[in-house]
Amino acid sequence: MANRVLILGGRGRIGNSVAIDLLTHTSAHVTITGRNSVAPLGAMPGQNVDYLALDLSNEQGLATAIASTDLVIHCAGPFRQRNTQVLQSCIEQGVNYLDVSDDRAFTQAALSHQAAAKAANVTAIVNTGVFPGISNSMVRQGIEQLDTADYIHLSYVVAGSGGSGVTVMRTTFLGLQNPFKVWLDRQWQTVKPYTGRETVEFPQPFGKTGVYWFDMPEALTLTESFPVATVIVKFGSTPDFYNYLTAIVANVFPRAWVHQSQVVEFLSQVSYRMTSVTNRFSGIGVAMRAEIRGYKAGQPVRYVSTFVQSDTAAAVGYGTGSVAQLMLSGQLNSPGVWAVEQALPTDLFQQTMQQRGVTIAEQWL
Repeated sequence: MANRVLILGGRGRIGNSVAIDLLTHTSAHVTITGRNSVAPLGAMPGQNVDYLALDLSNEQGLATAIASTDLVIHCAGPFRQRNTQVLQSCIEQGVNYLDVSDDRAFTQAALSHQAAAKAANVTAIVNTGVFPGISNSMVRQGIEQLDTADYIHLSYVVAGSGGSGVTVMRTTFLGLQNPFKVWLDRQWQTVKPYTGRETVEFPQPFGKTGVYWFDMPEALTLTESFPVATVIVKFGSTPDFYNYLTAIVANVFPRAWVHQSQVVEFLSQVSYRMTSVTNRFSGIGVAMRAEIRGYKAGQPVRYVSTFVQSDTAAAVGYGTGSVAQLMLSGQLNSPGVWAVEQALPTDLFQQTMQQRGVTIAEQWL
Protein backbone atom coordinates (compact mmCIF):
# COMPACT_ATOMS: atom_id res chain seq x y z
CA MET A 1 0.00 0.00 0.00
CA ALA A 2 1.33 3.47 -0.91
CA ASN A 3 2.31 5.86 1.85
CA ARG A 4 -0.35 8.47 2.56
CA VAL A 5 0.71 12.09 2.91
CA LEU A 6 -1.51 14.96 4.11
CA ILE A 7 -0.41 18.44 3.02
CA LEU A 8 -2.07 21.17 5.07
CA GLY A 9 -2.32 24.38 3.10
CA GLY A 10 -1.47 22.44 -0.03
CA ARG A 11 -3.47 24.63 -2.39
CA GLY A 12 -1.10 27.58 -1.90
CA ARG A 13 2.00 28.13 -4.00
CA ILE A 14 4.33 26.61 -1.40
CA GLY A 15 2.13 23.61 -0.61
CA ASN A 16 1.57 22.99 -4.32
CA SER A 17 5.34 22.91 -4.90
CA VAL A 18 5.78 20.40 -2.08
CA ALA A 19 3.04 18.22 -3.60
CA ILE A 20 4.65 18.32 -7.03
CA ASP A 21 7.99 17.25 -5.57
CA LEU A 22 6.40 14.35 -3.68
CA LEU A 23 4.48 13.13 -6.71
CA THR A 24 7.66 13.33 -8.77
CA HIS A 25 10.00 11.53 -6.39
CA THR A 26 7.77 9.12 -4.45
CA SER A 27 4.79 6.84 -5.03
CA ALA A 28 2.91 8.35 -2.09
CA HIS A 29 -0.79 9.13 -2.23
CA VAL A 30 -1.08 12.85 -1.50
CA THR A 31 -4.13 14.54 0.03
CA ILE A 32 -4.12 18.33 -0.37
CA THR A 33 -6.25 20.39 1.98
CA GLY A 34 -7.87 23.76 1.36
CA ARG A 35 -11.11 25.62 1.79
CA ASN A 36 -12.93 23.19 -0.47
CA SER A 37 -12.43 19.73 -1.94
CA VAL A 38 -12.69 20.75 -5.59
CA ALA A 39 -9.52 20.32 -7.60
CA PRO A 40 -8.30 23.78 -8.70
CA LEU A 41 -7.81 24.79 -12.29
CA GLY A 42 -4.56 23.30 -13.52
CA ALA A 43 -4.56 20.67 -10.76
CA MET A 44 -1.99 17.91 -10.90
CA PRO A 45 -3.25 14.94 -12.93
CA GLY A 46 -3.03 11.33 -11.86
CA GLN A 47 -4.48 8.84 -9.44
CA ASN A 48 -2.19 9.65 -6.49
CA VAL A 49 -3.68 12.99 -5.44
CA ASP A 50 -6.99 14.14 -4.03
CA TYR A 51 -8.37 17.27 -2.36
CA LEU A 52 -9.96 17.66 1.05
CA ALA A 53 -11.85 20.61 2.52
CA LEU A 54 -10.36 21.23 5.96
CA ASP A 55 -10.35 24.18 8.35
CA LEU A 56 -7.45 23.96 10.82
CA SER A 57 -9.66 25.47 13.52
CA ASN A 58 -11.84 22.35 13.29
CA GLU A 59 -9.91 20.21 15.77
CA GLN A 60 -12.01 17.08 15.27
CA GLY A 61 -11.82 17.31 11.49
CA LEU A 62 -8.07 17.86 11.70
CA ALA A 63 -7.60 14.89 14.03
CA THR A 64 -9.66 12.65 11.72
CA ALA A 65 -7.60 13.68 8.68
CA ILE A 66 -4.32 13.08 10.52
CA ALA A 67 -5.42 9.66 11.77
CA SER A 68 -5.71 8.30 8.23
CA THR A 69 -2.25 9.35 7.06
CA ASP A 70 1.40 8.36 7.48
CA LEU A 71 2.98 11.81 7.24
CA VAL A 72 1.62 15.31 7.74
CA ILE A 73 3.30 18.27 6.03
CA HIS A 74 2.22 21.62 7.47
CA CYS A 75 2.37 24.41 4.84
CA ALA A 76 -0.42 26.61 6.17
CA GLY A 77 1.36 29.82 7.18
CA PRO A 78 1.99 32.48 8.24
CA PHE A 79 3.46 30.47 11.12
CA ARG A 80 3.69 33.53 13.36
CA GLN A 81 -0.09 33.20 13.57
CA ARG A 82 -0.08 29.43 14.20
CA ASN A 83 0.19 27.33 17.34
CA THR A 84 1.49 23.77 17.57
CA GLN A 85 -1.95 22.13 17.45
CA VAL A 86 -1.10 20.16 14.28
CA LEU A 87 2.15 18.84 15.71
CA GLN A 88 0.48 17.90 18.99
CA SER A 89 -2.26 16.01 17.16
CA CYS A 90 0.37 14.12 15.16
CA ILE A 91 2.19 13.16 18.37
CA GLU A 92 -1.04 12.00 19.99
CA GLN A 93 -1.83 9.78 16.99
CA GLY A 94 1.68 8.54 16.25
CA VAL A 95 1.98 10.23 12.84
CA ASN A 96 5.24 11.71 11.53
CA TYR A 97 5.35 15.46 10.87
CA LEU A 98 7.14 18.04 8.70
CA ASP A 99 6.60 21.75 8.23
CA VAL A 100 7.84 24.74 6.26
CA SER A 101 7.77 27.00 9.31
CA ASP A 102 9.87 30.15 9.28
CA ASP A 103 9.04 31.80 12.60
CA ARG A 104 11.23 31.78 15.70
CA ALA A 105 8.45 31.64 18.29
CA PHE A 106 6.67 28.83 16.46
CA THR A 107 9.94 26.91 16.17
CA GLN A 108 10.66 27.26 19.88
CA ALA A 109 7.16 26.06 20.71
CA ALA A 110 7.49 23.08 18.38
CA LEU A 111 10.89 22.07 19.77
CA SER A 112 9.41 22.08 23.29
CA HIS A 113 7.50 18.91 22.33
CA GLN A 114 10.74 16.95 21.89
CA ALA A 115 10.18 14.54 24.78
CA ALA A 116 6.55 13.84 23.87
CA ALA A 117 7.41 13.09 20.25
CA LYS A 118 10.26 10.79 21.26
CA ALA A 119 8.01 8.89 23.67
CA ALA A 120 5.40 8.49 20.90
CA ASN A 121 8.06 7.31 18.39
CA VAL A 122 7.16 10.24 16.12
CA THR A 123 9.75 11.90 13.91
CA ALA A 124 8.95 15.61 13.57
CA ILE A 125 11.19 17.99 11.60
CA VAL A 126 10.59 21.73 11.41
CA ASN A 127 11.95 24.48 9.11
CA THR A 128 12.36 22.17 6.08
CA GLY A 129 11.85 24.56 3.14
CA VAL A 130 14.57 26.56 1.41
CA PHE A 131 15.42 29.23 4.03
CA PRO A 132 15.22 27.91 6.60
CA GLY A 133 15.72 24.40 5.28
CA ILE A 134 18.24 23.81 2.52
CA SER A 135 20.19 26.75 3.98
CA ASN A 136 20.60 24.93 7.33
CA SER A 137 21.88 21.82 5.59
CA MET A 138 24.37 23.94 3.65
CA VAL A 139 25.73 25.14 6.99
CA ARG A 140 26.00 21.60 8.35
CA GLN A 141 27.75 20.48 5.15
CA GLY A 142 30.35 23.21 5.62
CA ILE A 143 30.89 22.77 9.34
CA GLU A 144 31.54 19.05 8.91
CA GLN A 145 34.48 19.88 6.61
CA LEU A 146 36.22 21.99 9.28
CA ASP A 147 37.95 20.79 12.41
CA THR A 148 36.32 23.58 14.40
CA ALA A 149 33.95 26.39 13.39
CA ASP A 150 33.30 29.68 15.17
CA TYR A 151 31.35 31.87 12.70
CA ILE A 152 28.28 31.36 10.50
CA HIS A 153 26.98 33.98 8.07
CA LEU A 154 23.86 33.15 6.05
CA SER A 155 22.58 35.54 3.38
CA TYR A 156 19.44 35.19 1.26
CA VAL A 157 17.97 37.14 -1.63
CA VAL A 158 14.61 36.60 -3.35
CA ALA A 159 13.55 38.10 -6.66
CA GLY A 160 10.12 39.72 -6.66
CA SER A 161 7.44 37.53 -5.12
CA GLY A 162 9.57 34.39 -5.33
CA GLY A 163 6.69 32.73 -7.15
CA SER A 164 4.82 32.54 -3.85
CA GLY A 165 1.44 33.88 -2.83
CA VAL A 166 0.43 36.77 -0.63
CA THR A 167 1.04 34.69 2.53
CA VAL A 168 4.79 35.17 2.08
CA MET A 169 4.25 38.93 1.94
CA ARG A 170 2.34 38.74 5.21
CA THR A 171 5.20 36.78 6.74
CA THR A 172 7.66 39.50 5.71
CA PHE A 173 5.68 42.35 7.22
CA LEU A 174 4.91 40.41 10.40
CA GLY A 175 8.67 39.92 10.74
CA LEU A 176 9.16 43.70 10.91
CA GLN A 177 7.11 44.19 14.05
CA ASN A 178 9.67 43.64 16.81
CA PRO A 179 13.40 43.74 17.55
CA PHE A 180 14.93 40.32 18.09
CA LYS A 181 18.02 38.68 19.55
CA VAL A 182 21.00 37.35 17.60
CA TRP A 183 24.07 35.41 18.72
CA LEU A 184 27.15 37.63 18.34
CA ASP A 185 30.50 37.04 20.05
CA ARG A 186 28.99 34.36 22.32
CA GLN A 187 26.19 36.53 23.68
CA TRP A 188 22.64 37.39 22.70
CA GLN A 189 22.33 40.93 21.38
CA THR A 190 19.19 42.77 20.25
CA VAL A 191 18.91 44.13 16.72
CA LYS A 192 16.16 45.89 14.81
CA PRO A 193 14.62 44.24 11.73
CA TYR A 194 15.77 45.46 8.35
CA THR A 195 18.85 47.28 9.64
CA GLY A 196 22.55 46.45 9.23
CA ARG A 197 22.59 46.46 5.43
CA GLU A 198 25.48 44.53 3.86
CA THR A 199 26.26 44.10 0.18
CA VAL A 200 26.81 40.42 -0.63
CA GLU A 201 28.04 38.81 -3.84
CA PHE A 202 25.54 36.13 -4.91
CA PRO A 203 25.68 33.84 -7.95
CA GLN A 204 24.35 35.24 -11.20
CA PRO A 205 21.82 36.48 -12.14
CA PHE A 206 21.73 38.22 -8.75
CA GLY A 207 25.27 39.53 -8.33
CA LYS A 208 25.89 42.12 -5.59
CA THR A 209 22.74 42.65 -3.55
CA GLY A 210 21.88 44.24 -0.20
CA VAL A 211 20.80 42.08 2.74
CA TYR A 212 19.48 43.08 6.19
CA TRP A 213 18.86 41.68 9.64
CA PHE A 214 15.67 39.65 9.57
CA ASP A 215 14.21 37.45 12.30
CA MET A 216 14.66 33.85 11.16
CA PRO A 217 14.47 30.67 13.28
CA GLU A 218 17.80 29.33 12.01
CA ALA A 219 19.48 32.16 13.94
CA LEU A 220 18.26 30.25 17.00
CA THR A 221 18.58 26.60 15.93
CA LEU A 222 22.04 26.89 14.38
CA THR A 223 23.27 28.37 17.65
CA GLU A 224 21.88 25.34 19.48
CA SER A 225 23.12 22.86 16.87
CA PHE A 226 26.71 24.07 16.56
CA PRO A 227 29.02 25.58 19.24
CA VAL A 228 29.99 28.72 17.32
CA ALA A 229 30.61 32.27 18.57
CA THR A 230 28.51 34.10 15.98
CA VAL A 231 25.47 33.36 13.81
CA ILE A 232 24.38 36.04 11.33
CA VAL A 233 21.26 35.62 9.18
CA LYS A 234 20.32 38.37 6.71
CA PHE A 235 17.74 38.71 3.95
CA GLY A 236 17.12 40.96 0.97
CA SER A 237 15.01 41.36 -2.15
CA THR A 238 15.47 42.38 -5.76
CA PRO A 239 14.85 44.80 -7.34
CA ASP A 240 16.78 46.68 -4.64
CA PHE A 241 14.17 49.41 -4.24
CA TYR A 242 12.01 46.83 -2.41
CA ASN A 243 14.70 46.71 0.28
CA TYR A 244 14.53 50.46 0.81
CA LEU A 245 10.73 50.39 0.96
CA THR A 246 10.79 47.55 3.47
CA ALA A 247 13.38 49.38 5.60
CA ILE A 248 11.10 52.43 5.65
CA VAL A 249 8.19 50.34 6.88
CA ALA A 250 10.37 48.75 9.57
CA ASN A 251 12.16 51.84 10.80
CA VAL A 252 10.23 54.96 9.75
CA PHE A 253 6.57 54.00 10.01
CA PRO A 254 5.08 54.49 13.50
CA ARG A 255 5.46 51.22 15.39
CA ALA A 256 1.71 51.11 16.09
CA TRP A 257 0.99 51.00 12.35
CA VAL A 258 3.17 47.97 11.73
CA HIS A 259 1.40 46.11 14.55
CA GLN A 260 -2.07 46.66 13.09
CA SER A 261 -3.39 43.64 11.20
CA GLN A 262 -5.19 45.89 8.72
CA VAL A 263 -1.95 47.69 7.87
CA VAL A 264 -0.06 44.39 7.48
CA GLU A 265 -2.77 43.10 5.15
CA PHE A 266 -2.82 46.32 3.12
CA LEU A 267 0.96 46.32 2.71
CA SER A 268 0.94 42.62 1.82
CA GLN A 269 -1.68 43.06 -0.88
CA VAL A 270 0.03 46.14 -2.35
CA SER A 271 3.43 44.42 -2.34
CA TYR A 272 2.02 41.34 -4.00
CA ARG A 273 0.48 43.43 -6.77
CA MET A 274 3.76 45.32 -7.24
CA THR A 275 5.80 42.14 -7.52
CA SER A 276 3.28 40.70 -9.97
CA VAL A 277 4.45 43.48 -12.29
CA THR A 278 8.19 43.44 -11.52
CA ASN A 279 8.39 39.63 -11.67
CA ARG A 280 8.35 40.00 -15.43
CA PHE A 281 11.86 41.39 -15.47
CA SER A 282 13.26 40.40 -12.05
CA GLY A 283 12.22 36.76 -12.16
CA ILE A 284 11.09 34.83 -9.07
CA GLY A 285 14.31 33.09 -8.09
CA VAL A 286 16.30 32.72 -4.89
CA ALA A 287 20.00 32.72 -4.05
CA MET A 288 21.67 31.75 -0.78
CA ARG A 289 25.22 32.08 0.50
CA ALA A 290 26.59 30.28 3.57
CA GLU A 291 29.97 31.32 4.93
CA ILE A 292 31.64 29.31 7.70
CA ARG A 293 34.84 30.43 9.38
CA GLY A 294 37.00 28.24 11.56
CA TYR A 295 40.08 26.06 11.52
CA LYS A 296 41.29 23.10 9.49
CA ALA A 297 44.63 21.37 10.15
CA GLY A 298 45.47 24.20 12.53
CA GLN A 299 44.98 26.93 9.93
CA PRO A 300 42.21 29.56 9.78
CA VAL A 301 39.88 28.91 6.83
CA ARG A 302 36.73 30.34 5.25
CA TYR A 303 34.31 27.96 3.56
CA VAL A 304 31.60 29.39 1.28
CA SER A 305 28.75 27.53 -0.38
CA THR A 306 26.12 29.01 -2.68
CA PHE A 307 22.78 27.97 -4.07
CA VAL A 308 20.67 29.56 -6.80
CA GLN A 309 17.33 28.51 -8.29
CA SER A 310 15.02 30.25 -10.72
CA ASP A 311 11.80 29.61 -8.74
CA THR A 312 11.75 30.17 -4.97
CA ALA A 313 8.51 28.28 -4.37
CA ALA A 314 9.85 25.27 -6.29
CA ALA A 315 13.02 25.39 -4.17
CA VAL A 316 10.87 25.13 -1.03
CA GLY A 317 9.34 22.03 -2.62
CA TYR A 318 12.81 20.56 -3.10
CA GLY A 319 13.73 21.15 0.54
CA THR A 320 10.57 19.78 2.13
CA GLY A 321 9.91 17.14 -0.52
CA SER A 322 13.39 15.67 -0.15
CA VAL A 323 13.02 15.28 3.63
CA ALA A 324 9.58 13.73 3.14
CA GLN A 325 11.02 11.30 0.57
CA LEU A 326 13.67 10.16 3.06
CA MET A 327 11.13 9.73 5.85
CA LEU A 328 8.71 7.76 3.68
CA SER A 329 11.50 5.46 2.50
CA GLY A 330 12.63 4.79 6.08
CA GLN A 331 16.06 6.39 5.53
CA LEU A 332 15.30 9.18 8.00
CA ASN A 333 13.83 8.01 11.29
CA SER A 334 14.71 9.95 14.42
CA PRO A 335 11.94 10.21 17.02
CA GLY A 336 11.69 13.65 18.56
CA VAL A 337 11.26 17.20 17.27
CA TRP A 338 14.24 18.56 15.36
CA ALA A 339 15.40 21.49 13.29
CA VAL A 340 16.33 20.16 9.87
CA GLU A 341 20.11 20.52 10.36
CA GLN A 342 19.85 18.36 13.49
CA ALA A 343 18.03 15.50 11.76
CA LEU A 344 19.25 15.37 8.16
CA PRO A 345 22.70 13.80 7.56
CA THR A 346 24.83 15.55 4.93
CA ASP A 347 25.16 12.47 2.72
CA LEU A 348 21.38 12.15 2.44
CA PHE A 349 21.03 15.90 1.85
CA GLN A 350 23.53 15.72 -1.01
CA GLN A 351 21.87 12.62 -2.45
CA THR A 352 18.39 14.16 -2.62
CA MET A 353 19.65 17.49 -3.98
CA GLN A 354 21.45 15.64 -6.79
CA GLN A 355 18.24 13.78 -7.61
CA ARG A 356 16.57 17.17 -8.09
CA GLY A 357 19.35 18.60 -10.21
CA VAL A 358 20.37 21.05 -7.49
CA THR A 359 24.01 22.08 -7.30
CA ILE A 360 25.55 23.44 -4.10
CA ALA A 361 28.69 25.26 -5.23
CA GLU A 362 31.56 25.16 -2.71
CA GLN A 363 34.81 27.10 -2.38
CA TRP A 364 37.55 27.81 0.14
CA LEU A 365 38.71 31.38 0.67
